[in-house]
Amino acid sequence: MKSHTIGLLPGDGIGPEVTREGLKALEAVAGLEGFAYELIEYPYSGAYYLETKELVPNSVIDEWRELDAVLLGAIGHPDVEPGLVERSVILGLRFGLDLYINLRPIKLYAEHLCPLKNKGPDDIDYVVVRENTEGLYAQIGGHLKKGTPDEVALVNGVYTWKGCERACRYAFELAEKRARERNDGSSGRVTLVDKANAIRPHDIWTRAYAQVARDFPDIETDHAYVDACCMWMIKNPEWFDVIVTTNLFGDIITDLGAMLQGGMGIAASGNIHPGQTSMFEPIHGSAPKYAGKNVACPLGAIGAVSMMLDFLGETSGAARIENAVSDLLKSGKVPSADARSGIATSDMGDMVVERIRAE
Repeated sequence: MKSHTIGLLPGDGIGPEVTREGLKALEAVAGLEGFAYELIEYPYSGAYYLETKELVPNSVIDEWRELDAVLLGAIGHPDVEPGLVERSVILGLRFGLDLYINLRPIKLYAEHLCPLKNKGPDDIDYVVVRENTEGLYAQIGGHLKKGTPDEVALVNGVYTWKGCERACRYAFELAEKRARERNDGSSGRVTLVDKANAIRPHDIWTRAYAQVARDFPDIETDHAYVDACCMWMIKNPEWFDVIVTTNLFGDIITDLGAMLQGGMGIAASGNIHPGQTSMFEPIHGSAPKYAGKNVACPLGAIGAVSMMLDFLGETSGAARIENAVSDLLKSGKVPSADARSGIATSDMGDMVVERIRAE
């Protein structure tokens, strides 16, 4: 029997609650598909830091490299310096494991979840490939004369040819894969999103994209500056198939995309290094005001489990989860994908599992 070793970081706030529902779906699918898994839980979170003052040590990052995947709930505690633990855990994973792709599907399953007029599931089904280890998130910079009237804050954005080229290549390969799966005769399309007109160093993205595109003559190419991209995501989301973009721009436009598919509670992401240990998570934060109330939407965490299984080669199991979530949302039994749905976190997880087992 095939087995997978999965690191588990439930985290803070609603993280443990939504992760619990994701694990219900994982258990159900494992039984149906006939694979095994081992969970190794790690305590790192804001609450753990308050108790121990311990951040993620390098030895644990070394441990993570030996896992097949990592599942993360959410990180962030109101009593801890903003970003302190997030940088330790999330950036520790991204940089420590070189998870150079942040993969964010933007897929609308049910029309009633979309805030746009006259747009439905056929119009909103694309993927954002966000470069995940460079740009302004490279943590190069600092403060001079902090706390004085003469304070200066500097941050350097870093773009390497390797980083740009491999993100673009992943995007083109994904567009090929999506075209094969559609099997309707349509070609894939990759849209580069940058701001090379105003930020001239983004020209490295333009050139890397053009070079990679030559290796994929059957894939259509397109380009949008990030401000125009935000406009087109609202006006004509059906134009997009695969978007490839910088770390910062990807962080911004994917939250916009999450709202188009129904809200932060339904959106999942993968932090990926193809062929190596990768991390999967819902994109929402820890939402401490909802913690312990059993009201948070767990569909993002359940979707993250589906993405993780697809990455691990359990494609049938991944499809079972995605189909169950899709069927549930199309049924109209879930009025919204947020804490106002009126459905308890645990009940929504049970509803997904029921549909998994009914297939």
